[in-house]
Amino acid sequence: MPDFSKSRALAQQAVDKRLLAGFSSVVMQHGQVVESFCTGLANLESGEPFGYDPICRIFSNTKLITSTLVLMMVDEGRFGLDDPVKHWVPELGRVRVLRPGATSADDTEALRTDITVRHLLSHSSGLSHGVFDPGTLIYKAYVASGVRSPQLTLAEAMPVLAALPLSFQPGTGWDYSMGADVLARIVEIITGKPFAEVVQQRIFGPLGMVDTSYVVPPEKLARFATLYRSDDPVNAQQPLSQIAKDTPWAEANIRPVPRTAGTGGLVSTQGDYLRFLLQLQAPATGQPGLLKPATLAEMLRDQLPPHICVQFMRSGPMPHLGFGLGGAITRSASDLQPNSPAGEFQWGGLGGTHWSISPAQGVTIVQMAQRHFGFWNPFWFEYKAAVYAALGA
Repeated sequence: MPDFSKSRALAQQAVDKRLLAGFSSVVMQHGQVVESFCTGLANLESGEPFGYDPICRIFSNTKLITSTLVLMMVDEGRFGLDDPVKHWVPELGRVRVLRPGATSADDTEALRTDITVRHLLSHSSGLSHGVFDPGTLIYKAYVASGVRSPQLTLAEAMPVLAALPLSFQPGTGWDYSMGADVLARIVEIITGKPFAEVVQQRIFGPLGMVDTSYVVPPEKLARFATLYRSDDPVNAQQPLSQIAKDTPWAEANIRPVPRTAGTGGLVSTQGDYLRFLLQLQAPATGQPGLLKPATLAEMLRDQLPPHICVQFMRSGPMPHLGFGLGGAITRSASDLQPNSPAGEFQWGGLGGTHWSISPAQGVTIVQMAQRHFGFWNPFWFEYKAAVYAALGA
């Protein structure tokens, strides 16, 4: 049997140092649970243990669910991956593009290539997010526009988003973006139903994801894990010091707001998200799943040309990471994680929830934690490296 003592020790150390309040992880290999571990507290003030069933804010892990729903609709022939999104959101056919070296948001040029569904799924559309690049021209434009306001419905957000310039011509770069909100709006237009209703009917209900939603009902609030932060949220080595109150907005996930985003906003549990990931992979095991085998293969394929890669302002270009249709694809091992297997599909959320799928190893990992600005916290890579080492990777 694999020895997970090192990965468990890392998790315990993170909790003991107050880098995480609580933590849980489940590791599956070839469809069987080979490791499950939890430690710490869901609420430091009350002493409630973290366990496996706290309801957690999953932030950007919402995007994989949105991407999957969109690909299900591709399988049904509702639209194609390379269809221009202007068919449903005409404003995005008239969007302008920042000129290279632009010094103002109105220093733009005309769109040369239509934004497609594939561009949105792979974050190569030129849209941005207004979160991860503070101080930049595009960040300031997004924040000033209020495009991410929870008070805007998806329909109301589209013209605001289209009035902002693209960072680059579609298909010529990579920028983590609000593309999943556009995809969610397309789902609404095609189905004639609110996005939250469609995703409940098509994914959460059928899979029994009973704790996954945009709002935690009153009877489940006792299981809603507290979100914590340090004095300097971007410093992953600084101990937690305060509750991240009103994050991402006042009473988020407690009271409904007009925005039910495709980019984020869902809460979920370890069990719910694992159930979703396993159904997503089902075609690879010969079982019926959410996606057709060819569509799943396309989801797990690096969509970016070799000269384009995942990059963030703080990390710079990461040549070892490409991007599929909903998550990063490991191209090769790196200093970040020397034993990361090629072809691994993974991503995380701003609150410290992470998932990964390694088709070559048959390994699936779901990690839950609630630390604000916990996306790609170094702990995630250290823990995952220890898990792969235990499995002989």
